[in-house]
Amino acid sequence: MRKFNDQSKSLVALDQDSTLIAVIEMSQSCWLMGGLVPGLAREPAKKLAPDAEALLGVLHRWRDEAIKAGCEIRRICVAYEAGRDGFWLARWLRVRGIECHVIHPTSIPVSREHRRAKSDRLDIGLLKRAFLGWLRGEARHCTMAAIPTLAEEDAKRANRERQALSKEVSRIVNRMKAALARLGIRNVNVKLRNAAARLEAVRTGEGEAVPPSTLAELRRDMARLGLIKAQIKAIEAERLERLAQAPEVACQQMVGQLAQVHGLGIETADMLATEALSRELRDRRAVARYAGLTGAPDESGARRREKGLSRAGNARVRHGMIQLAWRFLLFQPQSALVRWYREQTRGGGPVIRKKMIVALARKLLIALWRFVTTGEVPQGVILRPAA
Repeated sequence: MRKFNDQSKSLVALDQDSTLIAVIEMSQSCWLMGGLVPGLAREPAKKLAPDAEALLGVLHRWRDEAIKAGCEIRRICVAYEAGRDGFWLARWLRVRGIECHVIHPTSIPVSREHRRAKSDRLDIGLLKRAFLGWLRGEARHCTMAAIPTLAEEDAKRANRERQALSKEVSRIVNRMKAALARLGIRNVNVKLRNAAARLEAVRTGEGEAVPPSTLAELRRDMARLGLIKAQIKAIEAERLERLAQAPEVACQQMVGQLAQVHGLGIETADMLATEALSRELRDRRAVARYAGLTGAPDESGARRREKGLSRAGNARVRHGMIQLAWRFLLFQPQSALVRWYREQTRGGGPVIRKKMIVALARKLLIALWRFVTTGEVPQGVILRPAA
């Protein structure tokens, strides 16, 4: 039986005599293609500019060479590592009848030598071996990333932009506080709307006015802070408008359903829906692994120890779930998950509570996944009325 999002091996039988296999080592300045072409004794390689049309031309030329050698090409398979270029090339090739896959870079085994030789041609060899093993159906030879649609990718941008802008707000505020503390000023709230107008009356610890260069710098930072806050409000308003205009879209329905949970706001609901819960994850273990909330055991002989979280999944989901777990203790004190956490940490210190909050975050993420996929409400959780 086929599993959801099973990217650990190919589910299509490989006939290597009729399959053209190509891998791409991509960089900002150039692309290096390597191929396994039926009928050719050599393994061709071609360096070209980052141009999709030129890449397609090379594939067609290799196909023609295989046909001249007496081989019928029924399948063209292309793969490259996930990176800066994202998934646009995979979607572009699939539209043109080319089977394209995107490899998780961490799933490619590499040499553990102290000074490993590294070049694009050597990387092409590693990609060929990994991709060929995957096509043959060898389980866990390498792992492919699920290729999202353009709409699915775009749905993540608003939440990620808001997160980046929030970090920028914290950075600007901390820089202004540091500039004032350097002058002995600690009683000014730089986040107030009229903070710029009050700077003229502020006096340093020595009783002097704020120096002109520092004053100009603070005013520029405050103007920048006001602009970023306005952009954050615009993003939040656009999100609410999008939810109101298209409530029937599956992802938007998921956001509205998650927002019914008391203590879980629209921002967190949007992050969970777009980043994790809208994916076709096959079971609860896959849900926890995607967020990087599973353990990393270290076992060798008689030694048994746990190295902590694997941190191999989506960092945004992991950080958001740990924050949500702390909020759950306040807003859902009668839920079964919170009661379980209280029992496990009874009599323990801060270290135990900090460790167990990760376990609560993992259980909570699985419970929310079941809530949006099957409608099963977590036991004891209070829900708001549906909007």
